[in-house]
Amino acid sequence: MNEPNNSENKLVLGILAAHVCTDEKERIDVAAITRFALSEVHIFGKTNVRGHITGSALIVDHQGRTLLTFHRKLQRWLQLGGHSNPDETNPAQTAMREAREESGLTDLVFDSTFGATPFDIDVHTIPARKAEAEHLHLDFRYLLRTEMPEQIICSDESDVLRWVPLIELDEYDFDPALKRAIDKIRFVNS
Repeated sequence: MNEPNNSENKLVLGILAAHVCTDEKERIDVAAITRFALSEVHIFGKTNVRGHITGSALIVDHQGRTLLTFHRKLQRWLQLGGHSNPDETNPAQTAMREAREESGLTDLVFDSTFGATPFDIDVHTIPARKAEAEHLHLDFRYLLRTEMPEQIICSDESDVLRWVPLIELDEYDFDPALKRAIDKIRFVNS
C-alpha cells in the first residue's frame, strides 16, 4: 500500500470527513473514496488507471432550470463535469473549470447554500472504451448558478445541451445517485 502524505489527498480527506451523506449508497461511496485517498498517491488527473477524482456540476438558472448534457461518449443525459487536470488539487476547481468549458457560461458561481463544498458525492464505473480500461470516477458534485443561461455553447464533449425545469427531470432515465443529487437541488430551490 502506498503512503500518501501530500496536501492534495489531505484536502480530499477533509472534504470527505465533513460531508453529510443522505443515504447508504453515498455513505459507501464516501468510505470508498476515503480508502482510495489513504492508499493511493495519485488521485487527480488520469494517471491512476483504477480510478480518479472528478468534479461535476449541476447548473441552475434563475428560472429554476438545470443544464443537462447529452454526453457524446457515454450517450446519456448527465450533469456537466469530468476529469481533473494533473495540476488541479481541489475537486471544486475541477467542477468549475469543466462546467465553464462544457457550457460556455462565463458567469458561473457556486450556489450560496453550499459554496465551494460538494453537495453530493458519488462513485460510478466508466466502461472500457478503445484504449481506456474500465475505471472509477470518484465524483464530487457542486451546485452552480448562472444568470445568463442563453449564452450556453455546446462543446465537443456533448451532442446537445438542454435547459430542463427541475420539475421535469423525473422524465429522464438517471441512475439512482444522480436522482438523489437532483432531489437535493430541488430541496434547495423549493
